[in-house]
Amino acid sequence: MKRYIDAPQDGQVNLTAALLLVAVIVTGVWIWKRLPLATQDYVTDQAMPLALLVGITMIGVWFVIRYIRTRRMARQERKRLVRAFTQASSVEKRLEIAFALIEANHYHREGLEEIAPALRDLFAATLTRSLGDKQHQIRGMSASHLGVVGDTQAVQLLLRALEDDHAYVRACAALGLGRLRASEAKERLKVVSVEDWDQTVRSRAREAMERIP
Repeated sequence: MKRYIDAPQDGQVNLTAALLLVAVIVTGVWIWKRLPLATQDYVTDQAMPLALLVGITMIGVWFVIRYIRTRRMARQERKRLVRAFTQASSVEKRLEIAFALIEANHYHREGLEEIAPALRDLFAATLTRSLGDKQHQIRGMSASHLGVVGDTQAVQLLLRALEDDHAYVRACAALGLGRLRASEAKERLKVVSVEDWDQTVRSRAREAMERIP
C-alpha cells in the first residue's frame, strides 16, 4: 500500500522542482535584460568563465566523493556477507550467502582471499552433488562462481561439467573456465564451441577461449 501512496507524492515533488527551475530561468532572463551593458560584458568576460571553472571543479569533487563513498559501502557490505557466511550453520544458507557475496563483490576474487578455499569447496560440492532437473540452476551458478574463487583444482571439475545434461550448466562451466584462464581447457572448449547443440553454450565457449592466453 505504501508504494501506491508514495507515487503521487514523488510526481508532485518532480512537478514542483520543474516549476521552480522554470521560475529561476525566467527570473534570470528578466534580470539579465535589465543589467547595464558594462555589467553584462563583465559577467560574460570574467564572472561566467570563473563560475564555469568552479562548477566543473565542484562536479569533479562530487564524483570523487561519490566514488569513495560507493567503495566504502561495497567493502562494508562485503565484510557483512563474509561474516554471515562464516557464521552460517547450514549448507543451504552458506550457499545462498556465497552467491550473494560473489555478486556483491562484482565477480572478483579481491577481498575474498580469506574464505576463498571455503567458497571453492562449497561450490565444488554443490556442482557434484546437486543433481536432477530442479538443481541445474544451482549447479550452473556454482560452476561459474568456481571461476571466480577457484584455482587449478577446479579445472577438471568444470571440464566434466561441460558434459552436463543441461545447457545452462555447460554454459556456466565454460564461463568458469574462461574466468580461470585455464589453458588446459582450450582444446575442449574449441570442440564445444563448434559441436554443442545449444547456441548459448557455443557462444560462452568462444568467449572463454578469448580470455585464455
